[in-house]
Amino acid sequence: MGHVVLKNLHKSYGQNEVIRGIDLEVQDGEFLVFVGPSGCGKSTTLRMIAGLEEISSGELTIDGVHATHTHPADRGVAMVFQSYALYPHMTVEENMGFSLKMSGVKDKERQVQVRQAAEVLRIDHMLKKYPKELSGGERQRVAIGRAIVRKPKVFLFDEPLSNLDAALRVNMRIELSRLHKELGTTMIYVTHDQVEAMTMGDRIAVFNKGKIEQLGAPLSLYEAPCNQFVASFLGSPQINLIEKPDFNSASELLKSWWHLFSNHFGSQPHCIGVRPEHVEIVEVGQGLPATIVLAEHLGDSSIYHCQVKGMSNLLNVKMNSEIKFQNQDAINLRFNKHHVLGFDSNSQRIN
Repeated sequence: MGHVVLKNLHKSYGQNEVIRGIDLEVQDGEFLVFVGPSGCGKSTTLRMIAGLEEISSGELTIDGVHATHTHPADRGVAMVFQSYALYPHMTVEENMGFSLKMSGVKDKERQVQVRQAAEVLRIDHMLKKYPKELSGGERQRVAIGRAIVRKPKVFLFDEPLSNLDAALRVNMRIELSRLHKELGTTMIYVTHDQVEAMTMGDRIAVFNKGKIEQLGAPLSLYEAPCNQFVASFLGSPQINLIEKPDFNSASELLKSWWHLFSNHFGSQPHCIGVRPEHVEIVEVGQGLPATIVLAEHLGDSSIYHCQVKGMSNLLNVKMNSEIKFQNQDAINLRFNKHHVLGFDSNSQRIN
């Protein structure tokens, strides 16, 4: 079991309140991802669950047991840090079994548990090696193995892949997802990488300024963000946010475009959002005239950063096309009206 409940959790350092009332229920066996910009409170919340940070006010329960003031070792959680924190003078086997040794587990039983965890992580052939002989990905596997042998109710991961290169991060994402399915244990994972969040989590909690802005399945957050912050944070390139134009100076074409799309909503939006993949380049006369400021050809797709007269921000367009446009090309843009989002003056999404 690994059912975690946070009720009105607060954390302050002196007069500085960094966690401002978090209510959250993590289901048994769930893979929940905390995502958000640096300083938003996601790691602090994780550390409060682990017992590494004192909870200023609120309540934490793990499997129905009050754990707000429980000693970290007695909470049934295991944490994997960004830094591997391996003992350099110990072998992989000794590193993984260290906590068991400190708990008084006998040598033979400890070896069995370490080998079982090593087999799950596919590092059983490395048990006699020292950390200096391992790659970054292998060291991270050892750090995860050290957590597995404790057989916790809940795994806590604090940006565990941020020290790895891009290729290794992809491999480790696959391995962690496989590990979750195999163990079936509750996992709470902190990252600032939205790709990790979107591809790994059963649900995502988007943090901002010490609060959870939105909680839900990855695609539901991407397609139906509750506000501009969530819409902007999830998605690469970022969503295009187009504010209502100044009708005294805007072109007739831009005015017509705004009316066409703003009429989809129950109330007049302050801002319209459309993702880059929902904008396409069309023939002259079929859309808004624009100029390509920067073209990025990525192989399987191209990203175009375009300037539309009367709009303050560049519009991002993401396309899979054999036709490649170049910098300073004059183009026309058409928006998929079925995927346009509206936001009010308080940045909240309009249905």
